[in-house]
Amino acid sequence: MSFEAAVHAQAIELDRLSLEMCAASGSGHPTTAMSLGHIVTVLMFSTMRWSPDYPDYPTSDRLVLSEGHAVPIVYAACAKLGVKIGKDPENRRALTLDDLKTLRAANSELDGHPNPMEGFPFFDAATGSLGQGLSVAAGLGEAARLDGIDRRVYCIIGDGESREGQIAEALDYIAERKLSNVCPIFNCNEYGQADRVSQQQSSATLAKKLEAYGYKVLVIDGHAPSAIKAALDEFCKISASPNQPIAIVANTEKGWGASGMHGGGWHGKPATGDALNKALAELDEKRVQLTSSLVSSDSFEIQPPAELKQREIRQGDMIPLGEIAKKFDLVSSIQAGKLATRRAYGIALRALGQVNDRVVTLDADVSNSTFADMFKKDPTLSSRFFECKIAEQNMFSVAAGLSAAGKIPFCSTFAKFVTRAYDQIEMAINSGANIKIVGSHAGVTLAADGPSQMSLPDVAWFRSLSTARDHRGNPACYVLQPADAYAAYALTHAMAEYEGACYMRTLRNDTEFIYSDQTAFNLGGFEVLSEGRDVLICAAGAMVHEANKALDALDKAGVSATLVDLYSLPFDTDALMDIANQNNGYILTVEDNYGGGIGSAVADALSASGDAFTLRQLHVRRIPKSARTAEEILAMCQISASDIVKETMKLLQVA
Repeated sequence: MSFEAAVHAQAIELDRLSLEMCAASGSGHPTTAMSLGHIVTVLMFSTMRWSPDYPDYPTSDRLVLSEGHAVPIVYAACAKLGVKIGKDPENRRALTLDDLKTLRAANSELDGHPNPMEGFPFFDAATGSLGQGLSVAAGLGEAARLDGIDRRVYCIIGDGESREGQIAEALDYIAERKLSNVCPIFNCNEYGQADRVSQQQSSATLAKKLEAYGYKVLVIDGHAPSAIKAALDEFCKISASPNQPIAIVANTEKGWGASGMHGGGWHGKPATGDALNKALAELDEKRVQLTSSLVSSDSFEIQPPAELKQREIRQGDMIPLGEIAKKFDLVSSIQAGKLATRRAYGIALRALGQVNDRVVTLDADVSNSTFADMFKKDPTLSSRFFECKIAEQNMFSVAAGLSAAGKIPFCSTFAKFVTRAYDQIEMAINSGANIKIVGSHAGVTLAADGPSQMSLPDVAWFRSLSTARDHRGNPACYVLQPADAYAAYALTHAMAEYEGACYMRTLRNDTEFIYSDQTAFNLGGFEVLSEGRDVLICAAGAMVHEANKALDALDKAGVSATLVDLYSLPFDTDALMDIANQNNGYILTVEDNYGGGIGSAVADALSASGDAFTLRQLHVRRIPKSARTAEEILAMCQISASDIVKETMKLLQVA
């Protein structure tokens, strides 16, 4: 049988399986899957170098399905090939054709959209929120280049999806970095969900856009096996070293092979009953028309991945901040007793890079403000620094790809701009990404720059993730707010040691030292800074210093207060409740962000305890504006030291 006939036969079989599994599940996107039958066949049965027995082998070529709703076609191919599945790498089993009937079931590895954490290791990242896959592919490509691995990364993108701004960010990044080991494949079937795609997303216009970005563009018939193979072969020839990247624009037909399901009206709608029988019959006719006999996966030869060359990866201990400050000419700052937490993060990042080969750094054109440039300026680390420019969404998804390749990515930008990428961060967490997020210039103490530069909803959003458990059974994300440089330095190290997502806020202004190298900081911990008996004050970050100022005034008023630096969310709730009980059950929380953060976390702990407590929450309750000093903005938002005193007196009902 010729290659052409073999691909047609296999693609038709995958299309049939896609129809049947979506019908069995009662939902899914079979017509999008059918537009990709031939492309997936050539990729997975012929072009890609990989092993169905070890689908996540480190040197394997990778396929990122950015249009994740098309996943039935990949599941079908994996079932035909017996790809190993399962959450436990030591106890995986071969996917069977019968397994396809479990698509989207609660106990199935076959999620409605791809997710490796559900037991499908063929994929590297969860997709389905459109527009993110090409950035993930770029991260995988960067990791392969960094490790000297001849790995090719293919990414299938929908034509309607290509309007997402993140696709433009990723295309720009790949072209700038000459990541010629990444191949974007645009599936141009002309239809989105509600209607035809815009002419701006037509294959002709997409090709012109890609050329303008700097790609060599190959426009092909996505159902012509020889054309698909020729385009992929051309990509393979240039993929081993930095070159002008290649992009493939494939003209396809939604619902190919079943005329009754062409075009619009069938997106996300499985065929059942007579419609299904008609579609299957038409596919049989196509088989007769395009090939004279059936073909099995044995008709193709999959090239195995290269053998992984074992190399030692250093993961040593960090030097204490007091010692390493000498290397960075910061002795005077240490002696002065003040240092910005953002600068301490930069120092920690560089120290981490020197002892841990897995650590990589990404920044979004603000590295001289986040101090991530301290990592970049070290010539031994510069190859592990990725400047993503002003494209935060792309940065976080690139980090997800780097994480999937075994790296520990630290992503930094202004905390306000992290909010642009909430969706990308959530998808990375869904993927099990070991991602570390650092938002600098956090909170209202930024003052003069005004609210467009202040991160105020961020603690509440990340705190919501901290209330959920990830696939490893840990908090889906830790939220960290160091109050001084020693805390920021130590918590950066703690983040690197933890397998999972973390978000750390750092401050623009220099802050006085509270701690020393002798203080231990742990995810989930807190520090008791003063012990009293009348009231418990919980604060974090900049507000620890305001609360510290308030203690003297409270003491003069005869109020004995306990101050806790609640630097981590979640925290040890039992330990905090014990302290609250020792302070007559009176608690005041103080934070420089909108509500839903520390105050809400403490409130949840109080209600769960079942004991009687009285809680007041002090947080930003108005949209702030610019002010000349941090003191002015704190007073404007009524979270200054004097406001802490007033609220404490109200709480205790002291005149």
